[in-house]
Amino acid sequence: MRIIGGEYKSRSIAMPRGVEIRPTQDKVREALFNILGDIAGKKVLELFAGSGAFGIEAVSRAAEIVTFVDNNFRCIQTIKSNLRSLGVPDSRYDVIRADALKFPAKLAQGSEKYDIIFLDPPYYGDMAKKCLINIDSYDIVSPVGLVIVEHFKKDALGAELERLVFVDERRYGDTVITIYRRRANT
Repeated sequence: MRIIGGEYKSRSIAMPRGVEIRPTQDKVREALFNILGDIAGKKVLELFAGSGAFGIEAVSRAAEIVTFVDNNFRCIQTIKSNLRSLGVPDSRYDVIRADALKFPAKLAQGSEKYDIIFLDPPYYGDMAKKCLINIDSYDIVSPVGLVIVEHFKKDALGAELERLVFVDERRYGDTVITIYRRRANT
C-alpha cells in the first residue's frame, strides 16, 4: 500500500501479517482527504487502526499529531514499524494498544479533544454504530471536529446522537464513508 499525498507521498507501508484486516482502499483515502482539504495542525485519532494507513496519510499531510489505537499486537507492531521506516518524529504520533470501543471513555478522563476521528471497525455486527454512539457519549471532539466512519453499505448508522450531527455520506462500491461534525453549543 502506498501513501497518496504529502511529505511521504508514494512511499510504501506494510500490512500486518497473519491478521485479517480490510485496509481503506487508496481511492477511498484519496477521496476522503480531498473532502477534508488542508489538515495541517490538526489532532487526529484513528480507531481500529489496523495498518495505520489513514493516520499515516494524515501525518504525511502535516497533521500535528496522530493517535493510533488498535487492540491487535501485530497491527500495533506494524504501525510502529511503518512510522519508523518513514522517519516520522516520535512527537508526531502515539501508538496505543487498546480496545477501540472502550478507548473514548479513557480519553474523556483527560481534556484531549480531536479535530478528526476516523474509525474503520469490522464490518457487520453494528460495530460502526456502537462505536459512533460511544464517541458521541464523550466530549472528545473539538468544537470544529469531524468524526468519519468507514462502514459497509448495509450497516446502517442511524442513531440518536447528542453531540454529533450528520454532514455527508459518500459511497465507493460496498464501502460507505459517513461524516459527522460536532453539534454547535455542545
